[in-house]
This record gives sequence, structure tokens and C-alpha cells, in this order.
Amino acid sequence: MPGQRRRAEWDAGRVRALRQHLGLTQAALSSELGVRQQTVSEWETGVYRPRGAAAQLLRIVAERAGFAYGADAAPERVP
Repeated sequence: MPGQRRRAEWDAGRVRALRQHLGLTQAALSSELGVRQQTVSEWETGVYRPRGAAAQLLRIVAERAGFAYGADAAPERVP
């Protein structure tokens, strides 16, 4: 809708790029978010996407870390 900010979709590349931007391992990020390490791994491999409270937490973390994650921002390339 006009005037509304589109929320970012947390795809595998964006989750991995955020984690790397923060300098965290999957285990460390999972601990910070209160999810299993396997969950972070599944997000990063594209098995699942973060949704609900997890997606909101990722948005908050990204904003506070100065990470460009928005719908118009291209995900950072990860080797």
C-alpha cells in the first residue's frame, strides 16, 4: 500500500549476511534469539524462513546493528 514500509523477507542470504555482519556463529546467534542452532542453520540453507516473533527479532537486531535488510536492500553476497 502507498505510504507503508514493506517488511523485509528474511531469506537464507539475508539471515546469513546478518549473522556474519554481527560476527556471530550460528550457535551464538541462536542463543541470542532463543532458538536452536539447527533452526538458524535451516534458515540459512533455505529449508525454512523466519516468521512471527523470530522475524521481528531479526528486524530489531538488524536495525540496531545498522544492517540494511529492507525489502529494497539487496542481500549481502556470502561466499
